[in-house]
Amino acid sequence: MKSSALLFVLLVLLVHDGTFGRTGLVLESWREDDRTVWREKLIPAFEAAHPDIEVRFRPTAPADYDAALNARLEAGAAGDLITCRPFDASLALYEAGRLADLDDLPGLASFSGAAKSAWQTDDGAATFCMPVASVIHGFLYNRDAFRRLGLDPPETEAAFFAVLERIREDGAWIPMAMGVHDRWEAATMGYNNIGPTYWRGEKGRRALVAGRQKLTDEAWVAPYRTLARWRRYLGEGYETRTYRDSQDLFTRGRAAIYPAVRWGTRKHSPREAP
Repeated sequence: MKSSALLFVLLVLLVHDGTFGRTGLVLESWREDDRTVWREKLIPAFEAAHPDIEVRFRPTAPADYDAALNARLEAGAAGDLITCRPFDASLALYEAGRLADLDDLPGLASFSGAAKSAWQTDDGAATFCMPVASVIHGFLYNRDAFRRLGLDPPETEAAFFAVLERIREDGAWIPMAMGVHDRWEAATMGYNNIGPTYWRGEKGRRALVAGRQKLTDEAWVAPYRTLARWRRYLGEGYETRTYRDSQDLFTRGRAAIYPAVRWGTRKHSPREAP
């Protein structure tokens, strides 16, 4: 499993509302799904504590976020608070002078080096985003399917594929609910999910940055071979299956295993989850 984070960085320019005398802040994000919680809970709570500040949440579709954000930054029309992608995308913004060095910001000392590593220069000399949340990658299992087939949650890769094969042979469930239509699923729920086990997480990443490892080394290539084996268990039509389709398949109990990240588990509450 791998953790990642959503961060926000305060840029230099603040937008002032002359009519009401309040400072206006625009928050950029790719999390369209969070629109309600920001507008109904988080922003009202913040503004109640800071009545002189008004926050506006401005999400962009995930697949369009990077290009749209870069275009707005180039045009001088970007928001004041930026949701930062981990590692290279945000590092490029910092190196282009788009993000400020936050090392003097109160609160950063509360985070470990690992928590800040995705939003630092490779040498760790500058931190340009503030960690505010993290997500965990893993797998959800359909309890009904596992009980009926007498299966236990696998603890090794070999056991994982043995479980998938047993489910495929039975035929009552799609072994694993994942599609590739939206393009990012295979990277996020696939490679980034299982990969850190192969390259030993942060240890491997630092070796890559330092030049002691290459992306062509076995630890970085092996996850691709494992993902290729998943194809056998994704069910008919996985090529056109969207992220939402995969969620719905698992929620309705039609799939036995769902590769997931923490933000997607909200759809599978204890009452809903199979």
